[in-house]
Amino acid sequence: MVLAIILSALAMTLIVGVRYLIVSGVFDLATRAKHRGLYAGLTPQIRKEIGWSLASSAIYGVPAGVVAWGWQDHGWTRIYTDLGDWPLWYLPLSVLLYLFAHDSWFYWTHRWMHRPRWFRIAHAVHHASRPPTAWAAMSFHPVEALTGAVVIPVLVFLIPIHVGALGFVLAVMTVMGVTNHMGWEMFPRFMWGGVLGGWLITASHHQRHHDEYKCNYGLYFRFWDRLCGTDKGIGSFERRSRTGRRAAAAGRRTDP
Repeated sequence: MVLAIILSALAMTLIVGVRYLIVSGVFDLATRAKHRGLYAGLTPQIRKEIGWSLASSAIYGVPAGVVAWGWQDHGWTRIYTDLGDWPLWYLPLSVLLYLFAHDSWFYWTHRWMHRPRWFRIAHAVHHASRPPTAWAAMSFHPVEALTGAVVIPVLVFLIPIHVGALGFVLAVMTVMGVTNHMGWEMFPRFMWGGVLGGWLITASHHQRHHDEYKCNYGLYFRFWDRLCGTDKGIGSFERRSRTGRRAAAAGRRTDP
């Protein structure tokens, strides 16, 4: 039993780590293609982001591996595989429940991490990315990584979800974590401006958090920020764009 748990934890750690490298790598390449020079001079920082993120992968992977072992071998959790077990209308509802629960936990733990003592102990690692890049999504101190790693493993014991819907939740979590930090807005305007954008979080909203620190703490939704008066609206990428343009121009001048 112990060996099976260890192997499951190692497998999940590998999956989380490889998933991070692939997704962040793809969006890094997209950034360099669309905004040449945006990451100029950030190679040492990116190396640190990758190092912290791979350490976080183990912290995320171990509880996920234990839960996966318990689900497969003992039927623990409320994950189901037969679509007939719950009405089809519950499928999208379960996704929303997971995203809202995760967002709520993230908002309050994130605000807690911005208290001076815990910022110095843990959250300063994440904000050391100045500016953040596509590699910064999991660049956490182990204390902060642990607060994020327990959410989904706990939820699968509380809220029923189809295994495919759970995979979708994890995909959203990964993509939004990366794109919120990559330094430019990839989503269409209706997702970050207008009525819908007033409730959803994309890079335009999270960029302002990294610029000003004491606002915009949410992950997916602006609900808690708006309710608690911490929503300061969307930010601007203009400063980063100017820096990127200068770096790109310098690169062209030095090209043979």
